[in-house]
Amino acid sequence: MDSTEQTPFHIVTPLKESLALSKAAGTKVLMKLENVQPTGSFKIRGIGHYCQKMAKENCKRFVCSSGGNAGLAAAYSCSMLALPSTVVVPESTSTDMVRKLKDLGAEVVVTGKVWDEADTYANQLTQTPGNVYISPFNHKLIWEGHSSLVSELKACLGSQKPGAMVVAVGGGGLLAGLAEGMKKVGWADIPIIAMETKGAHCLNAALQAGRPVTLPDITSVAKCLGAKTVCDRALQCATEHKVISITVDDRDAVGALERFLDDELILVEPACGAALAAVYSGHIQRLQQEGSLTTPLDPVVMVVCGGSAISLSQLRELKSQLNME
Repeated sequence: MDSTEQTPFHIVTPLKESLALSKAAGTKVLMKLENVQPTGSFKIRGIGHYCQKMAKENCKRFVCSSGGNAGLAAAYSCSMLALPSTVVVPESTSTDMVRKLKDLGAEVVVTGKVWDEADTYANQLTQTPGNVYISPFNHKLIWEGHSSLVSELKACLGSQKPGAMVVAVGGGGLLAGLAEGMKKVGWADIPIIAMETKGAHCLNAALQAGRPVTLPDITSVAKCLGAKTVCDRALQCATEHKVISITVDDRDAVGALERFLDDELILVEPACGAALAAVYSGHIQRLQQEGSLTTPLDPVVMVVCGGSAISLSQLRELKSQLNME
């Protein structure tokens, strides 16, 4: 086994209780702080693992489509592997994110209104021999990499099981990885609360329809949840595992990230705010009252997925856009 395989590109992230979230939820809430990963989000787990494996397959260049965070993980992984990378992002991507990608050495191509269109172009680029495509969320090696998050939780909690896991869902890669990891450690009976913003609710729409659904457009400000179709594996996990799908509006997500900044001094992007809204908008307690979650429910693990597509000025712009001032 070579050194790149022995040493993952992600770090073991802290697990700590949030007194503020616990008070708001009426039950103990533990935060899995993926925002402190080298690239600011959980994406480095799966994409780093994928790149390390694929680098052995005569790869000359990696090409990734991204709303931002997957691209950062790809660019970082490629810099660690001394391989060039191209990241294709949609036109909605901020100039700050483009700069961050370039700072990591990536060639950045901006094309398409939404991620799906950027992804189509990225796939075209990988028709060149030696170019290897990186999906932001749809590959078994990516899910395998994300499952490491659960292994870390198990190591911390020992014989104690979480009462529930809370996670934001975009394309579904993290959900698929969590479900895989939970099955491995004997937590398959633990419910996963899958949070999405309305306007980027591809999992919820598919579950409502009972089949894969493609959203007509991404209208949510949570652009990093912006896949119009959830990956098949995540949809399968939602039928095999107890997944509770909840949608919140953009104001809930942005309000949650602002409140979290006040409570924990941690700034995350709206995609992560969608997960935090499970607590701040009262969904955990509502689900307990309805009998969908047990009482007592101890502890709840909140995956703070993080995200680098945010700054204080962007938060102010979001609030203004949503008339939250």
